[in-house]
Amino acid sequence: MFRRAGCPWCAAWDREIAPIYGKTDAGRRAPVSLADLAQVDEMKLALRRPVRFTPTFVLLELDREIGRIEGYPGENFFWGPAGTAVAGAVRGRRGIIARAHEQRETLREAA
Repeated sequence: MFRRAGCPWCAAWDREIAPIYGKTDAGRRAPVSLADLAQVDEMKLALRRPVRFTPTFVLLELDREIGRIEGYPGENFFWGPAGTAVAGAVRGRRGIIARAHEQRETLREAA
């Protein structure tokens, strides 16, 4: 989740969705990490297009964008179409993502 200080929609996410998102199927399949919009260029991500709005939720696989939700349309969106989209986007990719995380941990331990 890309955010910026003072973003009222980011505050709405923090208040309405964040406390329960991780307990959902979508939240377990696509956990949210927070990133400041000002640091997007430093992150070396392969994004389809620039991040301009906050919040913007970018679904990544091996640092490459595979999906995006821009803005905060409200809690029903996350439990409806967006939750379904997240689950669909990561379905079948669990093994790939798990192996990538294992490889990163191995590299970190070796460094």
